[in-house]
Amino acid sequence: MTLYQWFVFFLLIQIIHFLGTWKLYESAGRKRWQAAVPIYNAIVLMKIIGRPTWWTILLFIPIINLIMFPVIWVETLRSFGKRSTLDTVLGIVTCGLYIFYINYTQPLNYITDRSIHPENKAADTLSSLLFAVIVATLVHTYLVQPYTIPTSSLEKSLLIGDFLFVSKMNYGARVPMTTVALPMVHDSIPLTKSKSYLSWPELPYLRLPSFQKVAKNDIVVFNWPSDTVHYFFERKGTPGVIKPIDKKSNYVKRCQGTPGDLFAIKDGIVYINNKELVLPERAKPQYEHTVYAAKGVSNELLMATGSTEFSRTYIIKPSNGVQSEAIKPYVTAARENADHSYTIQTGFKGIPLTVIQSSGIYAQEQYEAQNNVNLTLKSAAILRNNTSIDSVVRYIDKKPQGTDVFPHDGKWTIDNYGPMLIPEAGKTITLNKENLPLYKRIISTYENNTLEVNGDEIKINGQLTNTYTFKQNYYWMMGDNRHRSEDSRYWGFVPEDHIVGKPIFIWLSIDPNASGLEKIRWERLFTTVSGEGEPQSYFKIFLIGLVAFFVGEYFWKRRKEKKG
Repeated sequence: MTLYQWFVFFLLIQIIHFLGTWKLYESAGRKRWQAAVPIYNAIVLMKIIGRPTWWTILLFIPIINLIMFPVIWVETLRSFGKRSTLDTVLGIVTCGLYIFYINYTQPLNYITDRSIHPENKAADTLSSLLFAVIVATLVHTYLVQPYTIPTSSLEKSLLIGDFLFVSKMNYGARVPMTTVALPMVHDSIPLTKSKSYLSWPELPYLRLPSFQKVAKNDIVVFNWPSDTVHYFFERKGTPGVIKPIDKKSNYVKRCQGTPGDLFAIKDGIVYINNKELVLPERAKPQYEHTVYAAKGVSNELLMATGSTEFSRTYIIKPSNGVQSEAIKPYVTAARENADHSYTIQTGFKGIPLTVIQSSGIYAQEQYEAQNNVNLTLKSAAILRNNTSIDSVVRYIDKKPQGTDVFPHDGKWTIDNYGPMLIPEAGKTITLNKENLPLYKRIISTYENNTLEVNGDEIKINGQLTNTYTFKQNYYWMMGDNRHRSEDSRYWGFVPEDHIVGKPIFIWLSIDPNASGLEKIRWERLFTTVSGEGEPQSYFKIFLIGLVAFFVGEYFWKRRKEKKG
């Protein structure tokens, strides 16, 4: 909806409010016209129902108002003696239109001294829960949002199972565009996987003031620009869906290019304005390497270098179903051999020795002469210096193959890319057949223009042109796990209106490959995402502070009791 459409919609709501409540205002000792004045009518209504004036603000905050409206409807009914369960249900189910019926058909008896305190424990509990939901929704929508790392695209910088707090204030919180949606959920309702929002009415894009701009090397949460899945991790092949911007799937990547940059990748290394981009110390980009050792590549050696993205191979001979079930959780692939043994593959941790011993299964690990492993450049250097390793070669994608890589013209690869200009708001470029594939989605989809191309002729909004001026900023996002990351190299630029927020710290980290207390990565708890040097855990400081708080509170209460 445009601003004009929203203005008309707002006036319509005001008219409906006036027609349905003017007699109630008069019964409460107010003037009829007070029900017709926008915003002022809400302030007066708060006085009528005995609620604080600042509640009026909550009625105009998207998402929060969805919770507040039913509260106001019920409070209005109770202020005029309609306190039964049926009245409450009708007030909510009819979206407040039940008040019309009361306004025109029922004798109005305004209760001037109505108690606003809950009548019983159940009502008090409900009131407290409602307040908690409002506060939580306000924080989640406009301040800080929890986020979980779902994929390995940022390993080793961020790991699968890291639970983050993402600040929406740093880059400026977006006002929700989908005004009718369930609070504190994203695009789908948990368990049911059904839509959690209505696409109409939709607010125009608006972002609150920010503390900082998105900078190169920032880890950023954003809405996936090319998202057409109904929910995250939906299986491919399902018919796509067009979503509002703020309901597109949340992605997290590292910003490698900002507006106005000349961006390029040469042999896997990022260059900005013809200079190599220097990454912060805590950034640990990984590249695919082929590790070769004539006597077999030691898996233990790979793990010692910090590698976690490789497979292990075993020959097993299960003699019964119990043995098969014992190792089943660790198997990623399997094939039967001629002698009725099986060759299986597992994750990097392999089959625990305790499982092998307790089940009594025959399991012989195979050390392959060659293994494809994701390594940091530092880890690769360590392996090269190991006498048991013959060679470590970094994979570099040099030959364009197919059209998977943006802009899908078969010109570039994921390791050799560009150079190209990252769009900047207000910057005008010359358009031609060569660079149009880079910017056509921006022109037509992100900035809502009609684009027509006929030979060498380019028409935007019906006008023949060879230039275009960008309306907003764009960014280039990449994963640190360079060869196992679906990022801007595949789907292009990230518009500024898709930016969600900045991860600030890890509050919990769960290792999906471990069990028991070992599942918790204690060294990662309460570590900051950004900053200089290696990440440092502040968990101990947090625990000390927590203990100090409770001890202080205990002695403060005792002192207060003594004085009383």
